Amino acid sequence: MNRKKKIFTKLSAKAKKANLKANPKNKPKYISKAERAKLEAQENQALQEDSPSSEI
Repeated sequence: MNRKKKIFTKLSAKAKKANLKANPKNKPKYISKAERAKLEAQENQALQEDSPSSEI
């Protein structure tokens, strides 16, 4: 019984890994709310620095 179980678990694990490798996830990586806010702040700062000032 134990020998059968060990063989079955090894084969099923190998099949599961092969299935995961063949069907990759297309879901984008999760970005936390704090990280999104930080990136948005950096973007806004870059836009303000790059834009020409109209205060002559």
